[in-house]
Amino acid sequence: MEPRMNLTSNELGAKLGKRFYNVSLAIERSTLPKPTQNLVMLRASQINGCGFCVDYHSKDATAAGESAVRLNLVAAWRETTVFTEAERAALALAEEGTRLADAHQGVSDETWAQVRKHYDDDQIAALVYLVAMINAANRLGVIVRNQGGSYEPGMFASLSN
Repeated sequence: MEPRMNLTSNELGAKLGKRFYNVSLAIERSTLPKPTQNLVMLRASQINGCGFCVDYHSKDATAAGESAVRLNLVAAWRETTVFTEAERAALALAEEGTRLADAHQGVSDETWAQVRKHYDDDQIAALVYLVAMINAANRLGVIVRNQGGSYEPGMFASLSN
């Protein structure tokens, strides 16, 4: 399977990609813990079947010091002991926010209450935007068939600003 298109190879695609990256950078620089951000992006990418994003976020998490055990278990986080209550709340929000078509109610009140219990308003804003942005990135990657396996941590740093 070959990629269909490089979205940043034309002027408009490059301009949009840069804006998209800068929104993601604002989230990354928020007070939402970086390990939580990495776990949320990885889990949503797994659900959406985006090989490029799974590659990207697992490698970034590894470069940031995340353990192989936690990365390997994120797909089965409910059945593990390696995630904090706060991370579990974020992962539940990521799953429910990603699987909107599968759950007519969207994010449950129970999940929202757990998120409110563990995060402040700025962190929640970052988390909600993070779920939206990673789902958008997954869709972009799947639509144009970006392939996993070639990502190197930091390779998009030139897109900032």
